[in-house]
Amino acid sequence: MKKKNDRLNPNKSVAGFGDRMNSAAAAKKALLEKFNANKVDVNDPAFLEQQAAQVAAAAARAERDAQKRAEKEAVKAQEIADRKAAQAAAEAQVLADSAALEAAKVEAAAAQVALEAERKAARDARYAARKARK
Repeated sequence: MKKKNDRLNPNKSVAGFGDRMNSAAAAKKALLEKFNANKVDVNDPAFLEQQAAQVAAAAARAERDAQKRAEKEAVKAQEIADRKAAQAAAEAQVLADSAALEAAKVEAAAAQVALEAERKAARDARYAARKARK
């Protein structure tokens, strides 16, 4: 007895449900065999050597990163110290300038007092001379 598909398609280009299931199972089996063929033996010396090399490279990378981080922190600390030193120098300069300004003011005041004393002495001398002439 012919199937309905056979009667409609004499070339049998359309596969039946069973054929599709069989081909899907065969494809899955082929994929599984391919996967199992590519499995790595963890006790293989070549694999262990490669894994040790990867671990060593990761350790070296971590060491380089730590060293870079330490260098960056050192540079940052140096910059902070330089800024603090520059700020302290600027504050010292401001204090020195204000002290010099105060000294100049005191000196100017002393010169003014001396000038006033000299003027008073000259005025007193003129007054005394005027009294002596009378």
